[in-house]
Amino acid sequence: MSGNKAVAYKGPGQVEVIEIDYPTFELKDGPGVNPANVGRKVPHGVILKTVATNICGSDQHMVRGRTTAPTDLVLGHEITGEVVEVGPDVEFIKVGDICSVPFNISCGRCRNCKERKTGICLNVNPDRPGSAYGYVDMGGWVGGQAEYVLVPYADWNLLKFPDRDQALEKIMDLAMLSDIFPTGFHGAVSAGVGVGSTVYVAGAGPVGLAAATSAHLLGAAVVIVGDMNEDRLAQARTFGCETVDLSKGDPGGQIEQLLGVPEVDCGIDAVGFEAKGHGADASHEAPATVLNSLMDITAAGGSLGIPGLYVTGDPGGIDAAAQKGSLSLSLGTGWAKSLAFTTGQCPVMKYNRALMMAILHDKTHIARNVNALAIGLDEAPQGYAAFDAGAATKYVLNPNGYLN
Repeated sequence: MSGNKAVAYKGPGQVEVIEIDYPTFELKDGPGVNPANVGRKVPHGVILKTVATNICGSDQHMVRGRTTAPTDLVLGHEITGEVVEVGPDVEFIKVGDICSVPFNISCGRCRNCKERKTGICLNVNPDRPGSAYGYVDMGGWVGGQAEYVLVPYADWNLLKFPDRDQALEKIMDLAMLSDIFPTGFHGAVSAGVGVGSTVYVAGAGPVGLAAATSAHLLGAAVVIVGDMNEDRLAQARTFGCETVDLSKGDPGGQIEQLLGVPEVDCGIDAVGFEAKGHGADASHEAPATVLNSLMDITAAGGSLGIPGLYVTGDPGGIDAAAQKGSLSLSLGTGWAKSLAFTTGQCPVMKYNRALMMAILHDKTHIARNVNALAIGLDEAPQGYAAFDAGAATKYVLNPNGYLN
């Protein structure tokens, strides 16, 4: 085969569907590919025909021009697909298997992988620990917002769905296993959510809603979601969350109205580095706002889960410090309250099988909670624009017609 359509970054605010090469079992040169990875052989990989590939808030950071992503970088790290070719070293995955692809690429061989720290694999990105499909500074593995995509270390990376027909019936839910559901779950677990917990989730985008869903799944007594977008807050209320409108000010006072005290047991940052101020400052970017407010409202001895993305290079940062990822944090507050912090990529493989089982056995309905909507690959530019404008929707691209 030779054809393959894909979604590519074309400059700030612009994406376009382009023709790219059909994948082979070798990493070729191209936009964003680390020179040390060019020519890398992938006999342990498979080629997937894409079943679903989602638009993520992390993609939006690049599309807004807030990273150093190069033009023509093929986007997409939230991938579900059907295996159509297997490399000569693949032993267990077979043609016809439908699988979820963890967004973090990992080798399964290094020390970190063996310790289940698959978000910081040591062997897939020559520049730093950790890698992902279609993402800036992540090694240059081609993104999956495409008709076909290469997945390395397939026996290790792929989560095979046990029954094809059952998987296709629940495919919109299962499509969330590549990133946002495990990421939200990781945020909740890292924040210490358990039975009876009170939880505050900053951000009602898809990751925030996934974190809220996860908090319910873990037994939280009260889940509060904060945002300034009323449509997204309304979506959070559809599955039992309380909400606070941050355009009215800091969350503490509104939390006190709900709980009787201005604090929660557990705090989750699902916003990241493009955070804005609260109340009168809601129109201004203030990247440390969420982290500082979480320290204020999380009870002493509590924990913060931080799945929201923070970067080391932000050309659009509000000042020189922010442009290199340096934020003005009230670390003294965190120290004084003995708060614990967990940051970084979610190690998807730590959670995805258990969450798959919860989906297959109707214990959770993540696609409904994040308001997932399937659109055609050619509609990707409109999906990106609507998502950037604040739509309370998780856009799922349908390149090959698998989705109803």
